[in-house]
Amino acid sequence: MNHNIKAPQVRLIDHENENRGVMDTRDAVSIAEEVGLDLVVVSEGKDTPVAKILDYGKHQYQQKKRQKQSSKPTMKEVKLRPNVDDSDYDIRIERATKWLDKGNHVKFQIRLRGREHQHRDRARELLERIVQDLNDVAKVQSLDTRALIVQLVPES
Repeated sequence: MNHNIKAPQVRLIDHENENRGVMDTRDAVSIAEEVGLDLVVVSEGKDTPVAKILDYGKHQYQQKKRQKQSSKPTMKEVKLRPNVDDSDYDIRIERATKWLDKGNHVKFQIRLRGREHQHRDRARELLERIVQDLNDVAKVQSLDTRALIVQLVPES
């Protein structure tokens, strides 16, 4: 930034996002100082780096904010029926394990239709089976046996 730029010339983008072309670094720094902002290298090029006139403190704040937002875990959702086949169940558990290993949260929801409502106990057993199978990679954040939903978070 500013006088720490080693390249003799930079491709300048001014504070209004207009491309000013290639110019001497000293001239670019003086233009930035006239406006009251900083000259920051945003991209290292082969011949000439791209430098932009901007408020460096604001730029750092925006970068930290973007980085923090991208590191937030996402909620992956898996919907099942109470009479799911073993092979389908295994695939869903495998996917959930991969998601949990990546740091995402996983939400399992069991949906009942028609006469399946009379056998809610089978759905509860399936929820307990899910929790038991994922016990080594996740911990239960919330378990709602009434709505038939379980939310799992990665084990720290």
